[in-house]
Amino acid sequence: MATNKNALIRYRTIDRCLQNRTRRWTLDDLIDTCSDALYEYEGKHSNVSKRTVQLDIQMMRSDKLGYNAPIIVYERKYYTYEDDMYTITNLPIDQMDMDVLQESMDMLSQFKDFSLFKELSGVIQKLEDKIYREPDNKSPIVHMDKNENLKGLDFLDELYQAIQNKIVLDIDYRSFKSFRNNVLKVHPLILKEFNNRWFVITREHIHSLIMTLALDRIQKVSLDLVTDYDSRDFDADNYYKHTIGVTVLSRTDLFEVELKANKKHAPYILTKPIHHSQKLLETLPDGQMIFYLKVHNNYEFQRVILGFGNGIEILKPRRLKNQIKKILKSAAAIYE
Repeated sequence: MATNKNALIRYRTIDRCLQNRTRRWTLDDLIDTCSDALYEYEGKHSNVSKRTVQLDIQMMRSDKLGYNAPIIVYERKYYTYEDDMYTITNLPIDQMDMDVLQESMDMLSQFKDFSLFKELSGVIQKLEDKIYREPDNKSPIVHMDKNENLKGLDFLDELYQAIQNKIVLDIDYRSFKSFRNNVLKVHPLILKEFNNRWFVITREHIHSLIMTLALDRIQKVSLDLVTDYDSRDFDADNYYKHTIGVTVLSRTDLFEVELKANKKHAPYILTKPIHHSQKLLETLPDGQMIFYLKVHNNYEFQRVILGFGNGIEILKPRRLKNQIKKILKSAAAIYE
């Protein structure tokens, strides 16, 4: 990465030199100027070799980077651009480049509150300016779901830094079930996104219980720089092994599920598994399929099952089957 960065600095330096026609540029002049530029940008002395600059000029002349720079030598000694209006900074962007840039911008913009990405902000701003000034700019080809009005995203960076630096937090939190704020002293463990909502997974200070806090319910975050952070390992992959979503339940709610999907829905479930534990047990003559899952019977799992309507039938366990049946009967009663 550093090598690529240095090469880009040299390309830009050579480009500026060749645009300056008030001076005649020899190869030695270009070498010295590139060395000075690397010292200016990188803060270290770097004597660029003659061979390096010659290869840079060859690369700029080629189409490998899309430059095709019209660099010529006159009087067998001096370098310049044959086209005095040429510069590598004014290269046109084709539609494929534009599409890639636009989709990349859409994705990066969702993480604008992370300081991890703040060093890219200047680059992103320049890309946005270039993209939106293009006369043939079209609607994006890839459309990603995002919740523009989601609250709590301004806490993302503070929580990220607390996790990274192992700092205990006092969080003012109001759940949907509470009428007032509760101050929770927690040891933040990981950040998790699910269904366009962000959560911070924490260890409660007194009883060491694992707690899941939605960022849109956080009112305030304060750093506790006195309390020692609980540095016990937390294995997120193992913690969520049997869970869809963020609600992790006890072993009593861990079910081995068998369900039957009708002919219409079976291909969707086969190609996009409900959970990584999913296995195809049997394909019936009429095209229906029977699947196996080992998951926690949480709200998120039930919502997935109910989302298929009459396309799925729970076969086992009976407890889950009766629970889904009760919910469906209650829902149907609303429309009677």
